[in-house]
Amino acid sequence: MNEATTRRELIDPKLKDCRWGRNETVGSEVVAEYGFTDGRLIGAGQRGKQKKADYILVYKNQKLAIVEAKAEGREITDGLEQVKSYAEVLNIRFVYSTNGRGIYFFDMKTGRGEMVEKYHLPDDLFVMTFDDVNHKQYEALVEPYQIVKHRPRYYQENAINAAVRAISGGEDRVLLTLATGTGKTTIAFQIAWKLFQARWNRRGDERRPRILFIADRNILIEQAMGDFEPLESEIVRVNGDAIRKKGSIPTNGNIFFSIYQAIAGAPREQPDKPYFMDYPVDFFDLVIIDECHRGGAGNESSWREVLNHFSGAAHLGLTATPKRDDNVDTYEYFGEPLYTYSLRQGIEDGFLTPFKVKRITTTMDRYVFNPSDYVESGEIDESREYTLSDFNRKIYLPEREERMAQIMLEQIDPNQKTIVFCNDEKHAAMVRDAINKHKPVGTLGDHRNYCVRVTATEGKIGDEHLEDFRDNEKQVPTIVTTSRKLSTGVDARNVRFIVLMRGVGSMVEFKQIVGRGTRLYDGKDYFTIVDFYGNDAKFEDPGWDGEPQEVEKKDIEMNVDVEYEPAEVAVGTASLVNEPDPTYDGSPVDIEEEKPQKTVVRLADGKEREIKYTVDTKFYMDGKPVSPQEFLEKLFGQVPDLFIDEEDLRRQWSDPRTREALLLGLAERGFEEQKLQALKQLIDAEDSDVYDVLRYIAYAKETMTRSERAGLVREYYLEQLDDNEPDFVDFVLDTYEREGEGELSLYKLKSLVNLKYHTMRDASEKLGEPSEIVRDYLELQQELYAGTVG
Repeated sequence: MNEATTRRELIDPKLKDCRWGRNETVGSEVVAEYGFTDGRLIGAGQRGKQKKADYILVYKNQKLAIVEAKAEGREITDGLEQVKSYAEVLNIRFVYSTNGRGIYFFDMKTGRGEMVEKYHLPDDLFVMTFDDVNHKQYEALVEPYQIVKHRPRYYQENAINAAVRAISGGEDRVLLTLATGTGKTTIAFQIAWKLFQARWNRRGDERRPRILFIADRNILIEQAMGDFEPLESEIVRVNGDAIRKKGSIPTNGNIFFSIYQAIAGAPREQPDKPYFMDYPVDFFDLVIIDECHRGGAGNESSWREVLNHFSGAAHLGLTATPKRDDNVDTYEYFGEPLYTYSLRQGIEDGFLTPFKVKRITTTMDRYVFNPSDYVESGEIDESREYTLSDFNRKIYLPEREERMAQIMLEQIDPNQKTIVFCNDEKHAAMVRDAINKHKPVGTLGDHRNYCVRVTATEGKIGDEHLEDFRDNEKQVPTIVTTSRKLSTGVDARNVRFIVLMRGVGSMVEFKQIVGRGTRLYDGKDYFTIVDFYGNDAKFEDPGWDGEPQEVEKKDIEMNVDVEYEPAEVAVGTASLVNEPDPTYDGSPVDIEEEKPQKTVVRLADGKEREIKYTVDTKFYMDGKPVSPQEFLEKLFGQVPDLFIDEEDLRRQWSDPRTREALLLGLAERGFEEQKLQALKQLIDAEDSDVYDVLRYIAYAKETMTRSERAGLVREYYLEQLDDNEPDFVDFVLDTYEREGEGELSLYKLKSLVNLKYHTMRDASEKLGEPSEIVRDYLELQQELYAGTVG
């Protein structure tokens, strides 16, 4: 019997006999076909294969075991390795592998397995799993999730359970490391919910816990308070201005939210006594520190003052960056994370968006003064070579930045939402003005807010622009320029381009910036990083980030009129003041020093030179960069698994249904369609079909352009058609020549018919019934790829 029959007739009854299921044991559940990933985004709205477990055994809101089922005729342990890999990902201790007749049981913790007569009973399996938890841990762990929009994803459950178990078990410091966009505040809420409902607290009595959630930006606090909405009646916002007016700190509540600047402020009459010192050291049971890597946990850091005072509480740190040289203090304070979920994992699981990188260099990335150049004002070191690290810091080049803005507009889709990171506020204004000067003419480009600057200086207006940018229903602002304000805390899901017009100072900041583009959005298969400063190479971290889908290097020959001036602004982070501005949102601010005299230099020729692009594409396979030649060799090695011979390739490609399956198979092996499209440039076949790329690689066949293919069909096939058919076929061929083979998919047929005839009814009058139109559409594609074998 097949697997489905085996499950229905053999496995399901045995699970029921062991009291698994809602009708057998209260609180137990058998979840069949449990999909725990969404499948990696592979392009054209398609996803890779979703990971699914045959059965998950759930009891008291805890996933206790996985059952992997195979058909009766298979070996009992044929599914063991697969189910072990699932258990490792899902943090489930016990697994079963079965063919319906026999059952093999394996313990992931001890690494031991054995044949068993039957499945363990729910209570027995629960005790085996949680044999070392105390009563309060038990109560917190079994507490159901508070489902607001959807049940937590598997990695969120892993993080929640690990933190709840540790905190309720008496751990003082807990760290969770999850990539940006994976829902850390949702995790924090579920942790708080479970502890709150279980009446856990540090004293061990039956009162509900008091929890403090702190961050360094208002936007982070506001977003977190939204996630904590089910506990709204318990929430108190700590506001420095309100404390000053009232003359006392708020204490009547259970869930407190504050930016650091508010709780660490101080009254005028006691500037050395921050507000947090008015709370007893044991007032809070749990302190949650969002983005804890930014404050740092070193002895002199701002976070440390608050954490030291509330030493009686458990401290839960949330961070989006793994342990690296520039955030080591955080990890030294909290210890190794209880749970880690990387950007790479998020992309592979389909919960985060993949990215591409365009590396751009120009012939003006270095400058040495030439005596023929004219120094308009100020002074310049004639013996010095100025490099990227000097631009907009020690040297000011407005014309160069204007040209960079033009190049940027050429490299992005100017109608898609884009964040441009600049060196400081003045640079952000200059780039904004350059973009608005050279923006495309059209619906969006004509809008007065097409490109705006969002920095601390804009205040409320900037915040309004940011809200509009984050609103997926609004198309403008389309491009925002910033310095550092938008590197964190911006939940803008439809960002398609991240542009780096400055060097990034640390690995932590680089990961935060990349995180602005990783959130999922309908129709967004990937986002692109356009990097003018080589940051991606400087901060390569494939173990955490995974590798970009592809990297394009563009070398640009450039010469422009340039004016240089010493940097006006030194960038830093605002230090603590006794009475912080209540409107301050915690963003890093630009600290202006005394401005040196500007130096303006005009190049001798006074003309811009033509820019030439060269593209060097680097591909990534299995998390490692490979050369185009290596990529081709790897693709060649996969050919026997996908098609038998050239005729089989033609047969699969000629039918849009099997063509889609073939492209999906290639994508699952790491050869996404966009990579195959990029290969066209390498074999000088940019006007050809992906089919020709595959024929060239697999069988060394000459490529044909799409126009050549369409021409053969017009010459030998159109005359065989009746009445109005040639007109429609010619229209389809025109579209194919112009747009490519993607226009030949079945789901595009309706739009093609509507474009040509406006309605299906009009089309049917000329071409016949819909079934006939589909038949002719499929026959056309057979003709399009006929005669190319041999």
